[in-house]
Amino acid sequence: MTRTLIVAGAIATRDYQDVHHDPEAARRRGAPDVFMNILTTNGLVGRYLTESLGAGTVLRTLAIRLGTPSHPGDTLVLRGTVVSRAGDDAVIRVVGTHERGTHVTARATVTLPPAARAPVPEAPPPEPPEPPELLKSPPPLGIPEVRNAPEQPVTGGGTS
Repeated sequence: MTRTLIVAGAIATRDYQDVHHDPEAARRRGAPDVFMNILTTNGLVGRYLTESLGAGTVLRTLAIRLGTPSHPGDTLVLRGTVVSRAGDDAVIRVVGTHERGTHVTARATVTLPPAARAPVPEAPPPEPPEPPELLKSPPPLGIPEVRNAPEQPVTGGGTS
């Protein structure tokens, strides 16, 4: 999270609250520095969804809840989980965390792009497990099993 992103996000969304661009004002109100506004967080979550799901994703609804503020220098990590899917639509839960805790939890409804609509192919059945050692066949009679045998030099059939 950069100071530029936080300030530019506030200006772009016409949020002129001083806590989003003035570090001294933020400190006077008990914050260690400027912090990101809710509309910028909204935009980041929306962008995460559309880029993760691919071109053609349509964001239908987005509801977010803010937690710990994001300040300059934070690393915000967003992770999404599909909650349900019906036809071309999916409900996805997104959680955004940084060094001090959870910044945002969100629930979104999206219409998936054509590439994401295809059913997921089933995995091939697993190979049968190896039988336990006791059930393995013993070596054929008359030929002892040799383990860790030293290599034998190969000699020619001629005389010396």
